[in-house]
Amino acid sequence: MTKKLAGKVAIITGASAGIGAATAIALAAEGAYVVIAARRADKLNEVAQKIEASGGKVLQVITDITDEAQVQNLIAKTKETFGRIDILVNNAGIAIAGQIANANTDDWRKMIDVNIFGVLYATHAVLPTLLEQKSGHIVNVSSVAGRTVRAGIGLYNLTKWGVNAFSEALRLEVTPQNIRVTVVEPGMVNTEIDQHISDPVAYEKSQALRKSITPLEAEDIANAIAYAVSQPERVDVNEILIRPTTQYW
Repeated sequence: MTKKLAGKVAIITGASAGIGAATAIALAAEGAYVVIAARRADKLNEVAQKIEASGGKVLQVITDITDEAQVQNLIAKTKETFGRIDILVNNAGIAIAGQIANANTDDWRKMIDVNIFGVLYATHAVLPTLLEQKSGHIVNVSSVAGRTVRAGIGLYNLTKWGVNAFSEALRLEVTPQNIRVTVVEPGMVNTEIDQHISDPVAYEKSQALRKSITPLEAEDIANAIAYAVSQPERVDVNEILIRPTTQYW
């Protein structure tokens, strides 16, 4: 590794598994001090141990991204520990598939709380620090579902189209203050994201779709994020759409 992020401080939400964990490991390998946030303390500790075993520096902050006070605590603890914040990766997200007509509306609320409010709370909490520094980088992990719509994932589409729109509006607002914004849109990735699907028919359809291709691995997305945030300050990578080679939708 070239240690392109040496001395930088990066916060990653949803860092207990999947893309979040892989991103924390990748950024630490590039020399960043990483702050990993999620609800599952045991899983966070496993990620932290991997980072520390490779010589990285990591801070664990148990955080429910849907609780604004907990998110504010995450930002405050990071600033208190490291004195600055350079990168925020809004990765926490869930996907609950199912037809709109027979949906459990509690599932809608869960997705909106995590996928939209989680991004809003963390972004809003970190911006004062980035604006004061006149530097920083916010990465919002969206999805190919933020660009293309499929029947059966309508509410997930809604949340990810929202993340894309918010990211572009944010970029327009903060670019004059030397703050960069990147939206990353993965296709199907081999993670535990389907575990929240309660509708058995929707779950089987999702699994069948997953088995029909060779999905990306979490490390593939982590590498894309590491690429975006390690560019020179004159380079603002606004959008990365990354699909498995065999995914046509």
